[in-house]
Amino acid sequence: MRLLIEQPRTMSSGSSNFLLVPIPEYPVLDCVPNKNVKIVVLGASNVGKTALIVRFLTKRFIGDYEANTGALYSRKIHLDGEQVSLQVQDTPCVSLQDDIEGLYCQEQINRSIYWADGYVLVFSITDLNSYHTIQPLYQHVRRIHPSGNIPVIIVGNKNDLLRARQVPDHKGKALADELGGPYFEASARENHESVQAAFLFLCQEVSRALGGGNGEKRKGGLHLARPKSPNMQELKRRFQQVLSSKVKSATAL
Repeated sequence: MRLLIEQPRTMSSGSSNFLLVPIPEYPVLDCVPNKNVKIVVLGASNVGKTALIVRFLTKRFIGDYEANTGALYSRKIHLDGEQVSLQVQDTPCVSLQDDIEGLYCQEQINRSIYWADGYVLVFSITDLNSYHTIQPLYQHVRRIHPSGNIPVIIVGNKNDLLRARQVPDHKGKALADELGGPYFEASARENHESVQAAFLFLCQEVSRALGGGNGEKRKGGLHLARPKSPNMQELKRRFQQVLSSKVKSATAL
């Protein structure tokens, strides 16, 4: 399998402060027609969803993020020699509730689940409560997509914090086996390779499910209006803000 991430052509060599590129309004014409790999990243608060996405798309780790932005990002990638459009949806947090539903999901999250073809379910290995959200979250996805194959991976983030571990590795694997998807432990802070391996595996599974490989073709996500892309200038402003605060902190020291 050959899978490469291609930087957008609009980026200049001096654009080191540029964080992510919003998804275009229409499919990129030089990609394979109708081949859009759409994945959504879901999980509780403070598990590192945005950090994982940024690590995957930029190979960088920035410790400070504006929480729950729900941003939608895109990149061109190559899957087995074909150029396709990868779209990654960040989401606000989900939380367990005491009511009969068991799980609270904002409308934005529900729309993202309808929209996507593949799912990254994230918990933190340092937070047992975040682990307990994964099974009801998966069941919620199944209720929205009651039939057909659902490409899904389970990611236990923050495995650089082993001394604070609350979720043993075997529990993550057992849960993934129960839900029918692979389990990846990763560190958005310290290890790009583990993050890349998880996301690229899911991209390949989605492509096969959509008929890009030898797998059985299935219908893609429902054609709802996609969530709005983040404002380009706002992304740049937030990124500059993070960099400025880090420079000031270093100067003060």
